[in-house]
Amino acid sequence: MKKFICSALAAAAVCGTAYAEGYQINSLSAKQIGMGHTGVALKLGAESMFFNPAGLGFMDKTLDLSGSLTGIMPTATATVDGKDYKTDNGISTPIGVHAAFSIYDNLKAGISFYTPYGSSINWTDNWPGAVLNQNVNLKVFTIQPTIAWAITPKLSVGAGAMISWGSVDLNKGLVTAETADRALTVLGQLPEGTPGQLPAGTPGFGSTTPASVNLNGQAEMTVGFNVGAMYDITDRLTVGASFRSRMPMKVKAGDASVSYVNDLSRDLFGKKGLDLLNKANFKAEMPCPWVLGLGVSYKPIDRLTLAFDARLTGWHTYRQLDIEFLNEKLAAYNQHIEKKYKNSWCYSLGAEFAVTNRFDVRAGLMVDTSPVNNKYYNPETPGMTKVEPTVGLSFRPIPSLSIDLGFMYVAGLGVDNASCQYADLLGGQMINELTEMGLPQQQIEALGFKPSGTFTADYKLHAFIPSIGVSYSF
Repeated sequence: MKKFICSALAAAAVCGTAYAEGYQINSLSAKQIGMGHTGVALKLGAESMFFNPAGLGFMDKTLDLSGSLTGIMPTATATVDGKDYKTDNGISTPIGVHAAFSIYDNLKAGISFYTPYGSSINWTDNWPGAVLNQNVNLKVFTIQPTIAWAITPKLSVGAGAMISWGSVDLNKGLVTAETADRALTVLGQLPEGTPGQLPAGTPGFGSTTPASVNLNGQAEMTVGFNVGAMYDITDRLTVGASFRSRMPMKVKAGDASVSYVNDLSRDLFGKKGLDLLNKANFKAEMPCPWVLGLGVSYKPIDRLTLAFDARLTGWHTYRQLDIEFLNEKLAAYNQHIEKKYKNSWCYSLGAEFAVTNRFDVRAGLMVDTSPVNNKYYNPETPGMTKVEPTVGLSFRPIPSLSIDLGFMYVAGLGVDNASCQYADLLGGQMINELTEMGLPQQQIEALGFKPSGTFTADYKLHAFIPSIGVSYSF
């Protein structure tokens, strides 16, 4: 009983506290989405505080304000045993708001608010991988005060403090319908009066997940830094580099609550200890990884700007996920879950052409490689290499006001035979109970109960990402 409870807590916490899986947001500026989200070597005024703080040092305005709202509309598909299962997602809305001002001609300062990490996905309650994930909503928020100094007319440096916090709201199945139906068959065959015996012919669960858990947690505030340098090699050629530090996000006391699909599920699994999940708390730590950005921009003619960025994200820091239970009696069941992510590159190419003094058009392309290990693949945020073409435009009804539109299409290249192991909680409990009843091991194995299982699927992903922004400066 105790092992069943603790294993359930561990399995729930594993997904509930995962802040990785390749969900770094690369759509925080409507204007720069149009250029493939480039910006490490571009002088973007207030928006440079996110892309490269050094770019702020070249701002030629007294005050620069900008804000963008983006809608991310993804659809993921998992193919299991030849059948497709699609997500039923809402719209995620990352934002970026920036304000910057001049202190002196060569000294600028500002503050930004943005959402650098996040994911929202809904696989529905009863798909075959429900024991790994049903739906999840992850968010990380950052406030960044920044200062930049143009040391010379050609060289600028900048730095900002990233003050971040986050939240997670996740639902996942605790018991697979397949194992539950197998258990109902066995329990219905027990002699009358045997503990746990059920009436023969008790209806099974079919494809319905018998019991699920909701996990909700708030990550503590943490502080990192964002630094950069930018240099004009010539009047037309600029290079830049930036670095955003790793930030450990800590959940000190996540809350869990269990739901059952019907009275049979409540009676069967609640008595086996799942009700105690409602009183379980856990703590965990996971990284928001560091990001190194390198960029170059070039103006072959006055009206045309070209840019290229290469960003390396340090997902290698996410080697495992450690979960500790707040109840000391459960210390023996603390979990150390291997993730084995690898560092990944994102390449961006963009162009902007000034059609008139008030109208600009943009186009770009991103190639975002996946950090995920296919042998430890959880569908909470399906990771895969993505190709992302972009377009955008800006219109200035007056010289100081710009209305910006951007659009990105995300085409995932797919991943085949991606697998993830999970603890079959009921299977392990049934093995223990049948062993205690004296049933031979060979006969128990013939019934098909296992303490763990492996979920394998082929995944595809695509998304539509429109964005709108407004900026004002003088």
